[in-house]
Amino acid sequence: MSAEGWGWRHASRTAWAVRGLDLVIEPGERVLLLGASGAGKSTLAHAFAGVLGGADEGEQEGVLTVDGAEPERIRGRVGMLMQDPDSQLVLARVGDDVAFGCENLGVPRAEIWPRVDEALAAVGLDLPLDRSTSELSGGQKQRVALAGVLAMRPGVVLLDEPTANLDPAGVLDVRDAVAELVRSSRATFVVIEHRVDIWLDVVDRVVVLAPGGGVLADGDPHEVLRERGAELARGGVWVPGHDPLEGRSPRPAHPAGARGVPADVLLTGRELAVARVPGVPVASGLDVDVEAGAALALTGPNGAGKTTLALTLAGLILPEGGELAGSVELTRGTAVRRAARRMLARSPLLTSASPFVWRSRDLLTRIGTVFQDPEHQFVSGTVRGELEVGLRVLKLPEAEIAARVMETAGRLRLDHLLTANPYTLSGGEKRRLSVASALVARPSILILDEPTFGQDSRTWAELVLLLAEQVERGTSAVVVTHDRAFIDALADRELVVGAGGVR
Repeated sequence: MSAEGWGWRHASRTAWAVRGLDLVIEPGERVLLLGASGAGKSTLAHAFAGVLGGADEGEQEGVLTVDGAEPERIRGRVGMLMQDPDSQLVLARVGDDVAFGCENLGVPRAEIWPRVDEALAAVGLDLPLDRSTSELSGGQKQRVALAGVLAMRPGVVLLDEPTANLDPAGVLDVRDAVAELVRSSRATFVVIEHRVDIWLDVVDRVVVLAPGGGVLADGDPHEVLRERGAELARGGVWVPGHDPLEGRSPRPAHPAGARGVPADVLLTGRELAVARVPGVPVASGLDVDVEAGAALALTGPNGAGKTTLALTLAGLILPEGGELAGSVELTRGTAVRRAARRMLARSPLLTSASPFVWRSRDLLTRIGTVFQDPEHQFVSGTVRGELEVGLRVLKLPEAEIAARVMETAGRLRLDHLLTANPYTLSGGEKRRLSVASALVARPSILILDEPTFGQDSRTWAELVLLLAEQVERGTSAVVVTHDRAFIDALADRELVVGAGGVR
């Protein structure tokens, strides 16, 4: 795999995602690809996989090859796990999806299904082959997509943030499965991962892309991190032993709502049962108090129902059982949306205090939601438009809209991207935009699903500090996360979904 003076610029963008890149990866090498958010890591991986797009999707310069050929001509040679597993799942059932790549490569049918079973076992996913892929959690989808790559047994394996949505046990399962594949097949291996320590024992080389183009560092992982660790950490690379929050405390010693300090409860759930598919609860018996000026972390294994609980608290999914109601303060001024009026009469679970029955305009300033997949909430063709859309629904004055947009974009390092199409952003930039689009309406409660996904150490720290600032102002934060550093820095309480209890 090689790049000579290679660059790519997305259509409609003035800045190049990658430019002037010279890089050679020898057959059988195992490479950890690092760089700050927006440095072009995913763009390069997509290019090597041959899925970057044609001339109508962007402009290319220089030469990029795999085995001496254009990647588009030898796509079966490269197996890639994309940053967003939803974009990689194509069939309705788990087994069929894992088998899909093998079928496209013409693997004999008698060989395909043993490969499918082996790949699913390798990633630690014990599910029926006929399980619907639409019913899977984000972490389970990540494992299915990876199993599909492993089953193909490609000569080149490219993984883009493969552990981002996984619980701690899943991280080790995936790391070990990939390590075994690389060891047994001698495949060339490139992994993009912000958390460096996960892969240090698997890779033999680290390449750090420089923002704006070129290679910032290249060599033995331990030598690079030892000799240039401080420099790389300042640039946003996650370097073991370097604390992104060093010298900056995100929360005071005794924040409101923590360790028994009284706080106003904005949203109360009692004996809640939650379900993504009506009639099929994924978690039940949940007692939840969402307090003003406090941060609650929702943790637990993949598939336990964390995202479903978060979407239920956000008023986007009807509770399957139990009670969920906003406080008098939170409910004041809300109106029942027309489509929910009949439901109120029929369902004993619902009252006018239930967020599910409120108008979307009322939810904007009361409960803001950041979805697990940022692209699921994009509705505009520009970053500026994405930040403005909710404010226009609220009919705010133009001057206030402009001021809020610039303030929020600046805090989340998006101000230089206001004219860009959201779909051309890096994964980390998309995540920050999804947070910004909820934050800009200044809701009383923020529901965030994996908000630190795709962030380099610098943007991670800035996001933690920004959310801590919101909480200190009285906002409530409910965060679905596997990020233990984030929990330690921000959370007052933790609800372990699937295990019961708050700690």
